[in-house]
Amino acid sequence: MEVGTGGRTKWNRTLRGLPKTHWLDAACVGASTPHILWSAGVLRPLHIRATGHGSRQMCLMDKYGFPRTRAKQAKVVHGFQTGDIVRAVVPSGKKQGTYTGRVAVRATGSFNIRTTSGIVEGISYRYCRLRHRVDGYAYH
Repeated sequence: MEVGTGGRTKWNRTLRGLPKTHWLDAACVGASTPHILWSAGVLRPLHIRATGHGSRQMCLMDKYGFPRTRAKQAKVVHGFQTGDIVRAVVPSGKKQGTYTGRVAVRATGSFNIRTTSGIVEGISYRYCRLRHRVDGYAYH
């Protein structure tokens, strides 16, 4: 860990011709900033968003406080949990293809996968392989 002044940070940033962004400023703090730090368009920050682990609410209620849906049957289904990052390879059928994204589990074993291009519904757990276990954060 290294500390430095705002003037030193600006000096390091302008000396290297970097744009003024928060993440590049953080890389330019102090005396140990390397001379070649960034090439345009190649280096991007990792965006991390805290999503949490859900809530303790067991089912949805109506405006009078009566249960509108039934309680969920299981938190973990066939080893998968909502929020896990999975890769599904569907060999045949209407939804044939490869999908990578965040999974929403259903007790039936038919999952929804949220990819960058949208949500794919009804993918069986048999086609899914775990890439990353849910940890309360979303990575972009």
